[in-house]
Amino acid sequence: MIEKKINLVEIDPVEIYGVNNRIFDLFCSYFPKVKAVARGTQITVRGTQKDISMFESKLNGLIMKRMSKTSLTDYDVEEMFRNDGQPAGTTNPVDGITANANDYVICYGNEGRVIKARTRNQKKLVEEYYKNDLLFAVGPAGTGKTYTAIALAVRALKNREVKKIILTRPAVEAGERLGFLPGDLKEKLDPYLQPLYDALKDMIPGKKLEMFMEDGVIQIAPLAYMRGRTLDKAVVILDEAQNTSLGQLKMFLTRMGFDAKFIVTGDATQIDLPDKKDSGLLRGIELVKGIQGISVINFDKEDIVRHPLVTRIVEAFGKAENDSTSH
Repeated sequence: MIEKKINLVEIDPVEIYGVNNRIFDLFCSYFPKVKAVARGTQITVRGTQKDISMFESKLNGLIMKRMSKTSLTDYDVEEMFRNDGQPAGTTNPVDGITANANDYVICYGNEGRVIKARTRNQKKLVEEYYKNDLLFAVGPAGTGKTYTAIALAVRALKNREVKKIILTRPAVEAGERLGFLPGDLKEKLDPYLQPLYDALKDMIPGKKLEMFMEDGVIQIAPLAYMRGRTLDKAVVILDEAQNTSLGQLKMFLTRMGFDAKFIVTGDATQIDLPDKKDSGLLRGIELVKGIQGISVINFDKEDIVRHPLVTRIVEAFGKAENDSTSH
């Protein structure tokens, strides 16, 4: 065993260690045979010559990665080691996905609640988010499409990768009429947008969320309000996209500005438009799915994370719809 001191030069240690040493601790978990202590600009490392050399090489890689972006995230560390084996505390790989104690933890919600991707396609959505700027997440109710997307947006905001989160839905009623609801436009739309508020309230303390919304850092609005805007440095999520026409979907997608991530979620079996053939979601996906930088994740009943009965309900309705189209 030998000991070596590594000095960080021309960089704020917090940029490498992370808040409360979060990034550094995750980094060190990939070197279970190395003892590393960080104090100020100096890191003291103990281990074999081979392990220390590897530690220093990867650390230099992490520093270079930090120089090329605003801040480091858990994913940056995980990506560096994804093909090098697993850190301490790993489980067996599942379906080709590397799994470990820190994988797919997206963010931490209120009261320290861990919010992570739990199913295969939720994990795929997390992976594809870091590889592409436009994602389509399509599948049945209860699969966590929107919740996972919002968690990714909150993570990006907390890590200062983006300056704002924008959540939108087409203002299409599910068997009810917004006009009969009391209040002004905002009061009419708030109940309709409630699922988006609920997800955010799981992840951001109430007063902070209220402040973010007052300052425009987090915006929730009907799809029509997106027209004419250019959305830079933001995570923008279109929910219930099955209720958009092809023209509306095009309008939304062409709002994309620099350093933006767009996520479109929808369920083609729950179209609320008067004429279901007017839905542009599946047609839109067919038009753009071959373009580099765009990824389509198809969720299915195996991803349902609600009450077990939801899976059976989805299957029953799906069977009924198939029977009706076959006659």
